[in-house]
Amino acid sequence: MTIKVIIVDDQAMVRAGFAALLAAQSDIDIVGEAPDGRQGVEVSRRTHPDVVLMDVRMPEMDGLEAARRLLDPPRGVIHRPKVLMLTTFDVDDYVYEALRAGASGFLLKDAPPADLISAVRVVAAGEALLAPSVTRRLIADFARQRPAPRRQDALALRRGGLTPRETEVLELIARGLSNQEIAETLVLAEQTVKTHIGRVLAKLELRDRAQAVIFAYESGLVSPGGQ
Repeated sequence: MTIKVIIVDDQAMVRAGFAALLAAQSDIDIVGEAPDGRQGVEVSRRTHPDVVLMDVRMPEMDGLEAARRLLDPPRGVIHRPKVLMLTTFDVDDYVYEALRAGASGFLLKDAPPADLISAVRVVAAGEALLAPSVTRRLIADFARQRPAPRRQDALALRRGGLTPRETEVLELIARGLSNQEIAETLVLAEQTVKTHIGRVLAKLELRDRAQAVIFAYESGLVSPGGQ
């Protein structure tokens, strides 16, 4: 099945470069472009893409507000695309808010071409693009910029019905560990870790790994800068 993509970025050369790269893939079809968030929302509503590549900072409407409008549409609008934020490290705070709004992840604008292609496929498949190394950077910025949340984890986790092991797995996800690193830390098979992650997402009614990280911080299970 072909993945329909639109590119929303205020730099024409960036849009053209990404479009040329992605359109060369047999399973990806570029169905629209836009120079700002407002037009990006309009193009998305008209073309119904599977994935929206969304720059964070743009005129008229930034990527954060555009992501909110796409992922929480008004009554009568059914289509909700996957949103992949395009960013640089100096706007991590915006990316955190985008993840809270429901974006499926983010990618650095200077990432290698192969990473962009892979990211589109990963997000289109319904997975979160939240690389452990980038998660750690996001957490570090989050710790510097935001106060620690109130300790609400006991109530939140009890409500979700997580087992002690599932709670451990959630905490390690939030600290930026990959599945392999979690397996090594807890002395488990990697497939067992994947099973635990699936159960965590199902019990807490979370869409993906990105939302799990947000939940862990906002519930207080993990404190910014904490060990």
